[in-house]
Parts: sequence; structure tokens; C-alpha cells
Amino acid sequence: MKIIVDTSIWSLALRRSKPLHTLNVLELRNLIDGFQVQMLGPIRQEILSGIRDKSQFNKLQKYLQSFPDLPILTEEYVLAATFFNLCRSKGIQGSNTDFLICSVSIRNKIPIFTADKDFELFAKHIPIVLHKPEEP
Repeated sequence: MKIIVDTSIWSLALRRSKPLHTLNVLELRNLIDGFQVQMLGPIRQEILSGIRDKSQFNKLQKYLQSFPDLPILTEEYVLAATFFNLCRSKGIQGSNTDFLICSVSIRNKIPIFTADKDFELFAKHIPIVLHKPEEP
């Protein structure tokens, strides 16, 4: 089964000078080894944004090429806007990208692996499935 890996998880593993060896990072490694990672273009953009060193950017860009993007349909953008409006009406804020991830997840029946607690709030109002690593 494929899993959408959110930027927050990639950042724990890739964007630090010394990667953490947390349960989430170990789970990411397991998903990579099992060919279960599903990449989305907006997540790729977030991962690569803000990298000042050109050689580090190029290295990370090349590494991420191993994970092809799932195409995003117009209907998924519309559904993301619907989710944004619904959650906002409930007092829950989120980014356009986060709601797009939720939309793609639901329409393609792919769980989301994230360390971002906002997704737990979204899950109270929209039918996303969150992937949780198993405790060793």
C-alpha cells in the first residue's frame, strides 16, 4: 500500500544537519525500503523550498527523483477548497497545501504519514486516514 509522506516527516530525516533517529524517521526508511512512498508535487516543492546551498538543493532534488509524483486532478483542488472552507467554519486553520494533500489522499484512498498535528484536527471533520508507525 502506498503512503503519502508529508513534508514534516521528510524534514525530520533530510533537512537537518544531523538526521534524527526517531520512530517517524525509522518508519520513513521502512516505507522507502518497501517502495510505499507516494510523492505529491506540492510536497516536493515544500521539501526543496528554502534550501540556500545550491549543491545541497541539487543533491536533494536528485534523491527525490526516485519518487514520482501522483498527478493531481482539478477535482482534487476543488475538494481541497471545500475542506479548507469547512475546517475554517469550525475554527480550524490549515494551509492550502495541507488541504490539497487531504483531498488527494481521500480521492485516491492513500493514508497520510505526518508529524503535523493539524492533520489530527482536520481528521475530526474530513475523512482522512493517518498512517501511524507501529511501536517496536
